[in-house]
Amino acid sequence: MRKTMGRKSRTKTTLFFLLISLISFLAFAPVFAPLPSFSSHYSLSPRHHRHHHHRKVVTSTIAVKPRSFEIDDDKFWKDGEFFRIIGGDLHYFRVIPQYWEDRLVRAKALGLNTIQTYVPWNLHEPQPGKLVFEGIADLVSFLKLCHKLDILVMLRPGPYICGEWDLGGFPAWLLAIEPPLKLRSSDPAYLRLVDNWWGILLPKVAPFLYNNGGPIIMVQIENEFGSYGDDKAYLHHLVKLARGHLGDGIILYTTDGGSRENLEKGTIRGDAVFSTVDFTTGDDPWPIFKLQKEFNAPGKSPPLSSEFYTGWLTHWGEKNAKTGADFTASALEKILSQNGSAVLYMVHGGTNFGFYNGANTGVDESDYKPDITSYDYDAPISESGDVENAKFNALRRVIELHTAASLPSVPSDNGKMGYGPIQLQKTAFLFDLLDNINPADVVESENPLSMESVGQMFGFLLYVSEYTPKDDKSVLLIPEVHDRAQVFTLCHSKDNNRRPTHVGSIDRLSSKKLGLHNAKCASNISLFVLVENQGHVNYGPYIFDKKGILSSVFLDGSILHGWKMIPIPFHNLNEVPKINLIIEVAHSRFITVSTQRELKDKPGNVSEVPAFFTGHFFIENANQIHDTFISFSGWGKGIAVVNDFNIGRYWPSFGPQCNLYVPAPILRHGENVLVILELESPNPELVIHSVDHPDFTCGSSKSSVHQL
Repeated sequence: MRKTMGRKSRTKTTLFFLLISLISFLAFAPVFAPLPSFSSHYSLSPRHHRHHHHRKVVTSTIAVKPRSFEIDDDKFWKDGEFFRIIGGDLHYFRVIPQYWEDRLVRAKALGLNTIQTYVPWNLHEPQPGKLVFEGIADLVSFLKLCHKLDILVMLRPGPYICGEWDLGGFPAWLLAIEPPLKLRSSDPAYLRLVDNWWGILLPKVAPFLYNNGGPIIMVQIENEFGSYGDDKAYLHHLVKLARGHLGDGIILYTTDGGSRENLEKGTIRGDAVFSTVDFTTGDDPWPIFKLQKEFNAPGKSPPLSSEFYTGWLTHWGEKNAKTGADFTASALEKILSQNGSAVLYMVHGGTNFGFYNGANTGVDESDYKPDITSYDYDAPISESGDVENAKFNALRRVIELHTAASLPSVPSDNGKMGYGPIQLQKTAFLFDLLDNINPADVVESENPLSMESVGQMFGFLLYVSEYTPKDDKSVLLIPEVHDRAQVFTLCHSKDNNRRPTHVGSIDRLSSKKLGLHNAKCASNISLFVLVENQGHVNYGPYIFDKKGILSSVFLDGSILHGWKMIPIPFHNLNEVPKINLIIEVAHSRFITVSTQRELKDKPGNVSEVPAFFTGHFFIENANQIHDTFISFSGWGKGIAVVNDFNIGRYWPSFGPQCNLYVPAPILRHGENVLVILELESPNPELVIHSVDHPDFTCGSSKSSVHQL
């Protein structure tokens, strides 16, 4: 080339032809454009322009056709092709991050193309302004993983989510604000907080919208609002807020029960928001889908059951809820056989680790029903990820019939291991650790304050007061306590060991009176009331569910004044307190003989004072680390922590759950440490067993199969 250019007489001609050749090559050579990345931003196409495939987005000099997910002709269209949603709910916050991919792969093997998940506000902002997006709260990593596995996402950011999750996903600190907020309404004070939260959350997920190269095809507004209220101004505010952060190209949707009343109250008419339905499994779906069309614009109502129930929730004291495999599969077939779409609720339930389980109420606020720790839900993928079961196989057969492509192979169940008996040792009474509480955290008040008012959003709060005995016996009355109180007294002149004595318990359902025995006490008597928050109500008219002592306390008919509120610090999924009683107890391995003597129970008082118990078990080889279950059969009620991870509440005396699930990634090669806080009645032998299976047959409850 350089020789040719040296020939001055031909220089201009040669350059001209070279330029022409280069342009021709670029015009006709194949272009290998990279796949859209999360950081790419495409112009958003309105849904009614589905057939306009000539529109292009220009990146540098190369034209790239935009991705699109739209509704038209009462169908879903993905990149211009008909698409049916066969999805399932799987909540990232109920599965440890090390197992996210495992569970998603199993969902895909079932035949699902979409995952639906809530986003719980309280997980990500446990205290005002304290944001958590790491670990089990790492939503961005979960979305990236869905994209990597070619799974679409339907995102449910609330701000209310229900989901059998504490306070329906609302942070409990909302309950401490004065004047009280009107949750789930157009109350300006509430909306300002929602604006702030969504102003943080939605920009994080915007790059993951389908039109931006990500997996999110739809974003839900609120959750089953028609079952709660009819504040349309509230819903319109959320829509405007979502559009402001996410743009006009994403499909916004609502979910409501499939009755006219629910849809009238919970939907937004027109084509701005897509209205979906849920209904009892086994109901004829097509009359409900016909009703759904009335609440969507013409041509904008593809039939979608956004919560197709594969099982049901279970409360403490109930029978373990189960549904038949063939019955569930037959109900799904009725939807898919006529080109309907469905999202299985749940495809995999997971676990309510920590203190995040929710609760329901019955006929009134006192009819309180907390959820068990397991959220297995009788889903096709079990709490521990098992898929070798009748329900998974039955649903997969139905889905396979209505899927053109071959389904992925089904992974084998993960290994389980029982590590045998674990001998526990009492390492501390709860009351003996109170001196370790930071005095600055103790709140004093004339009257009891709620847990939320003193900054204790979960777990336990100890109320302490004092009274002068007048007779041999006094009557204590606490009209309103949420949720369960254990009452203790301490006579300073008589009880030389200075450890309180258990008197009795009060809860939302029981009698509110207790007799206090004052005989032979020559000094004032200290009164201790340990209140457990068993989970904020997550559904219905009573979600404004403060915890603790919520009334005056009466002693012999007179109000008892002068209270101290002492928070009991435990770690939750997303919070580790500065002083962690569990960790302190776990590392108290070397106990002196005198301390052991002090920890022995007095005769007749074995089961009455809350105490910590610690045990160690060893895994000799790294290849022996598998999922396990801790069996609490023979124990009373409490919480359990394995290797500093709060695996949840146990209550086998009430049932039905006997065993708590421990995922393998929590365990480690060598020594593993189990610490429990037993509130009531330890097993006399102080033994707990690690077993290889779940068990829901404790208490008076037993598992039963029923058709929803």
